[in-house]
Amino acid sequence: MTMESLFEALKRSLEEYEPDKAKEIAQELITVHQVDPLKVIDDVLSPTMEEIGEKFDRMDIFLPELMGAAEAMQAATSILTEYIRKSTTQRLERKAKVVLGTVHGDIHEIGKNIVKIMLEVSGFEVFDLGKDVPSIQFIEKANEVNADVIALSALMTTTMMSQKEVIELLEALGKRDNYLVIIGGAPTTASWQEEIGADGWAETAVGAAKLATKLLEERAK
Repeated sequence: MTMESLFEALKRSLEEYEPDKAKEIAQELITVHQVDPLKVIDDVLSPTMEEIGEKFDRMDIFLPELMGAAEAMQAATSILTEYIRKSTTQRLERKAKVVLGTVHGDIHEIGKNIVKIMLEVSGFEVFDLGKDVPSIQFIEKANEVNADVIALSALMTTTMMSQKEVIELLEALGKRDNYLVIIGGAPTTASWQEEIGADGWAETAVGAAKLATKLLEERAK
């Protein structure tokens, strides 16, 4: 099979809830075709899971189907992330600590989970608070672990305000300068980042890891 046909087959394996097939295709992509595993995640797995998440929101599919697709996605990413780790010539040094979560009122986790994977394979230590996280909890956890970055995911326009709330709480507590705050999620934009005073915005999971690295490097100068 060509690389393009394997990409399509991998997409179908998620849509048809086939974790074994997803794992097999991921293995073939990186060993036979030597495709960059980050490209597979960014070009196939992430957008496919976004589409499936949208179907769930519209009630075109239900929770068992969503969980089946997530299982297939995780099977594929287990192969891809392991390959990334093995192919790294030097042991990954922990760059920094990131507190990550989906903001209050939002129960979407798929995109956030992919961001977590990308951060971890990029060398970050990630503290994942899960979904529907109260704003103050991000700050409490960041204080507890002495985090460098707070990463806020919002997948609905109605929950974007919770990203702003976290930053407002940091300012009220006099802790805004203690952390870099990055945001992401389907409805968010660079202009929204500027409006609420976040330090950065990423459109993709791979972009989030690159953004965190870039911002930390700039702060260290």
